[in-house]
Amino acid sequence: MLKLADSDLKRLDAAIDAIRARTSVRFDLQVVHVADRYALYPIAYGAFAALILGGGFAVFDPAFPARTAFVLETVLFVVLSLAFEWLPLKLMLVPRRQKNLRAQQMAHRAFAARILAARERKSGILVFVALGERHVELVTDDALDRHIGQPVWNAIVKDLTAAAARGDLANGLVAAVEACGKALAQQFPA
Repeated sequence: MLKLADSDLKRLDAAIDAIRARTSVRFDLQVVHVADRYALYPIAYGAFAALILGGGFAVFDPAFPARTAFVLETVLFVVLSLAFEWLPLKLMLVPRRQKNLRAQQMAHRAFAARILAARERKSGILVFVALGERHVELVTDDALDRHIGQPVWNAIVKDLTAAAARGDLANGLVAAVEACGKALAQQFPA
């Protein structure tokens, strides 16, 4: 999973401060490790494997002692449930659609908390990145969408995801923030 160094965070802060100085728009960036804990998946997959093991004993060796089968199922359940708690493995178990949904929900909650709940009612944008889910989203209000348009935001997201895929998340984030600032400064100057 990609991470940001302190120097990268300082560069991002400087780019965000520049946007805030040049525009009248509330701008924020949120980068999270994962959008959800996905606590149910390790338990569910561990239980499913234990059920398959028990079913295998019942079908292929009906004379196998039930007590021994129960102990083996319990051990398998515990071992797999603990092994599936390892984050990279856990994220492999979660369906892509579910990861996108959870990241999208977190992005919209963050937008509501950071942009819409502000005392001064300005237009706003949130650049949201969930590293574990490999999800990038720009959440904007209606005024920004009307004046700037979705194609501009889509191009910024596309460039950011391409940079992250190359392993250059920090430079991709800085470029995305600067591209947002350029688009915002034209339509919403300070």
